Amino acid sequence: MQTRFILIQTSHAGNVGAAARAMKTMGFDDLVLVAPRWANVLRRDETIQRASGALDVLEKCRIVDTLDEALDGMTHLCATAMTPRDFGPPTTTPRAHFAQLTQQAEPPGGVAFLFGSERFGMRNEDVYRCHTCLSIPSNPQFGSLNIGAALQVIAYDWRLALGGFADAPPLPVSTARLADAAQVSGMLSHLEQALVALEFLDPTAPKKLMPRLNSLFNRANLTQEEIHILRGIAKSILQLPGAKATSKAVSSEVRDSGHEPSV
Repeated sequence: MQTRFILIQTSHAGNVGAAARAMKTMGFDDLVLVAPRWANVLRRDETIQRASGALDVLEKCRIVDTLDEALDGMTHLCATAMTPRDFGPPTTTPRAHFAQLTQQAEPPGGVAFLFGSERFGMRNEDVYRCHTCLSIPSNPQFGSLNIGAALQVIAYDWRLALGGFADAPPLPVSTARLADAAQVSGMLSHLEQALVALEFLDPTAPKKLMPRLNSLFNRANLTQEEIHILRGIAKSILQLPGAKATSKAVSSEVRDSGHEPSV
């Protein structure tokens, strides 16, 4: 399906550049501007700076006088609005609509996403021409989205609905080896000595500190390298002036009392 993004009466040049950047990030390049505020908007410094390298999208971008010209060849029109209108096309979220759209027996040949001006949004007469009105779920108390940000969200959801990037490199898979139970147990014993040396843990009344830490580290799925880091921290603590002697004295006290940590 051909995809086109249409900005209607855009007043801020930077938003044109931001839109181009958002589109290129998601693999789209068909941008049309309808009666923008600046006739030279594609050459303005702010536009180029905000495009951040998406200059090919700006070079391909077309500027037209009317929405009719911008819609040439498009068969499915999606308006954008933060609040539903009493009259007009049904309002839905981008993701829900895209799932329905891509599952049709005969998907549309060209899909256009329309964005209104920064100050007024889309005119009612332009919304009425569309098949649906997309509303991005947002904070009910503050639903204002910059055009570039709104376009990025819609472009991302649309790219996902189209299947993502087939030639995208796979995400890196960690090759780190997880620590086994014996390594975690040894680290906990080492850490316990350090906590006692810091007088953070009272060996005569340990409560459930160490079992809770054990549970925490189990949830973390520690790697062997992370075990080495934690034991290095414990070792450094025990090497602090006076810490080693305190640790030995405490260990002797615990053995003499025969006290076992509560569970």
